[in-house]
Amino acid sequence: MARLENKVAVITGAASGFGEGMAKRFAEEGARVVVADLNAKGAERVAGEIGEAAIPVTADVTNASDIENMVAACMDRFGRLDVMVNNAGYSHRNGPLTEVDETIFDLITAVNMKAIYHTARLVVPIMEKQGGGSIITTASTAGLRPRPGLTWYNASKGWTITATKSMAVELAPKNIRVNCLCPVAGDTPMLATFMGEDTPEKRAQFRASIPLGRLSTPLDIANAALWLASEEAAFITGVALEVDGGRCI
Repeated sequence: MARLENKVAVITGAASGFGEGMAKRFAEEGARVVVADLNAKGAERVAGEIGEAAIPVTADVTNASDIENMVAACMDRFGRLDVMVNNAGYSHRNGPLTEVDETIFDLITAVNMKAIYHTARLVVPIMEKQGGGSIITTASTAGLRPRPGLTWYNASKGWTITATKSMAVELAPKNIRVNCLCPVAGDTPMLATFMGEDTPEKRAQFRASIPLGRLSTPLDIANAALWLASEEAAFITGVALEVDGGRCI
């Protein structure tokens, strides 16, 4: 149980859902983890449950200064950064595209898109100096098979997939692998936003669209991220890995 031994990972949006699952799973496999989230109490809880191998950092990924502080905290505490997981995400509530407020649209682009730009500018030089690294972003099946009612969120995840592939090509000579995960909807705090409302009927409708018959779980996504971060995936870059129970088929 040491696939990430001696590696340090920064995970955004790690106070709940997929990010919490990744933080705990990475630590189980030997990683030291920066648990970053806008939710300070949640980040402290997750880091506390992990123990000495983790530190909490309060970070708003729409704020470049917060991202700088997050990376600085990682380097100050652990002295290196091997895996950057851009997991923080935001969506408008399911509904007509013309009814999404501009403020919400701007927040979607800041969290889902611009934050990747900010982290890349900081972590790429660190990884290059170390001889390599891994950047992983939580995209979505929405970027591959868009659902009605989530147009601007879908578009942001399509951007994420294209950015991943472009970064992978450009950073390959530096031995920095760049991949993204495309989860289907999971039982996380964002589920009600995706569905428009959280009812048994809506959940049944979502499950019916997934061939394996269930929603994703944080452990499903964490195990996929773990593989991409590990040396087992040393020859994998530029991939948008579908973790979706067959949804995108």
